[in-house]
Amino acid sequence: MTRKDRTEGIFSRREVLDEGERRQYCALQLKELLTYAYRYSEDVKKRFDRAQFQVDKFKELADLKHIPILKKKELIFLQSMGPRLGGLLTKDLGELRRIFLSPGPIFDPEDRSDDYWGWTEGFYAAGFRSGDVAQITFNYHLAPAGLMFEEPLRNLNCAVIPAGPGSTNSQLEIMQKLRVTGYVGTPSYLMHLAQKAEEAGLNLRKDLYLEVAFVTGEKFSEKVRSSLEKKFDLIMRQGYGTADVGCIGYECYHKNGLHITNRAFVEICHPDTGIPLKDGEVGEIVITAFNKTYPLIRLATGDLSYIDRSPCPCGRSTPRLGNIVGRVDTTARIKGMFVYPHQVEQVMAHFEEVKRWQIEVTNPGGIDEMILNIEVSNFKREDELLHMFREKIKLRPILKVLTPGSLPPQIRPIEDKRIWD
Repeated sequence: MTRKDRTEGIFSRREVLDEGERRQYCALQLKELLTYAYRYSEDVKKRFDRAQFQVDKFKELADLKHIPILKKKELIFLQSMGPRLGGLLTKDLGELRRIFLSPGPIFDPEDRSDDYWGWTEGFYAAGFRSGDVAQITFNYHLAPAGLMFEEPLRNLNCAVIPAGPGSTNSQLEIMQKLRVTGYVGTPSYLMHLAQKAEEAGLNLRKDLYLEVAFVTGEKFSEKVRSSLEKKFDLIMRQGYGTADVGCIGYECYHKNGLHITNRAFVEICHPDTGIPLKDGEVGEIVITAFNKTYPLIRLATGDLSYIDRSPCPCGRSTPRLGNIVGRVDTTARIKGMFVYPHQVEQVMAHFEEVKRWQIEVTNPGGIDEMILNIEVSNFKREDELLHMFREKIKLRPILKVLTPGSLPPQIRPIEDKRIWD
C-alpha cells in the first residue's frame, strides 16, 4: 500500500461539516441526550435538580455551562452509591456488552451499539486501511484498551493480533512471521521494541514491515515520533481519550492537533470554576459524549489543553485540541495507566515499617520509568510489596529502599520528572 493511500480520504461526512452545521448537530445531540438522561439516570436527575437546571430551557450550546462539572475522581464514589453504578447508567448491567475495571477503581461499561468507543474515524485518519494486519499491545484483561481498539480495526476490515503486553521476543517474532503492518500501543513500548530488535541485530525497515502506528496513553513528544518514524519508515499518529468515554480526539496526517471527535461536545474550562474559556486559552478538557447509556455530562478529564479552529490541510473542519500540556491534579498517567496517590497509599498501608514513600516518574530514552522510593530500615518484604503494588496499580515499579530521612521534608506523592522535547 502506498503512502498516499494511507494519507488521503475522509471516513465520515460529519468530519467536514461547516461551523453552522456542526453547532446545529451538537445542539440537537445534546438536547436529546439531556432529555433522555434526566428521565432515565438517577444521578443525572439529582445533579440537574440540585443545580436547578431545566432541560426544556436548553436552547443553545452555551446553555450547557449551567450544568455543574463532574470530576473524574467523583466516579469512584458515585459508582458505589447503588444499582446501575450509582444511578449513572440508564439501563441494567445485564443489558451491557462488557464491564471493565480501570485504576481508581472505576468501572467502565460498554454498551452493545456499533463503534461504542468511537475510534473508527481516528484509526482511518491515522492511516489504517482495509487489509492491514494490526498488532494490539494494550492490556486485554480488565482494562478496556485492548478490546476498545479492536472494534475500529474490525470496522476498517483489518486483521487484529490481540498480543497484549506480552514478552518482547514474542512480539517481535509475531511482527516478523505475520508481516504485521500496523502497531497499536503506547509510544514508549514501540520504542522499547525498536531497541530490543536492534540489539538482536534486526533491520527495522527490512526485517519488519510496519507501515502505520496508532499510539495513545502517554504524552507523545515530536522527538520520539521523529525517531520512530525514521527507524521503521512508518506513519505514526496519536489519539486521545479515556476509558470512561472513549475517543475524544485524533491526529490526521498533518499532525497539527487532535481533531475533536464527532461523537461528543468538548469544552475547555477553568479548572476551578468550570466556566468555559475562549479559544486558544489553556484550561481543563471537559467532555460530554453523546452516550445515552452512560451519560457522563460535562466530565472533567483532569487534562489541560486548548482549542484551535484554524483550517487543517486535511479538509476536516472539526476544531482541534492542541497539545496536552499537563494535569490539573496529582494523578499521573504512566505507561498508559492512571496512577492515583490514594491507591498507592492503600498499598503502603500494609507495610507499617515504611516511614515515607514517593513515586518518581522519568522517561529515559522516551520510555516511561516508574520508581517507588521508600524510607525504611532493614526492609525484607520487597517481593511482597512489588506483588501487591502490581495487583493494585497494574504496573510494576522499580523499588528503591532509602534510609529514613533521605527524602526532602516536603514531597509530592507523585513527582513527574519526565522531559518532553
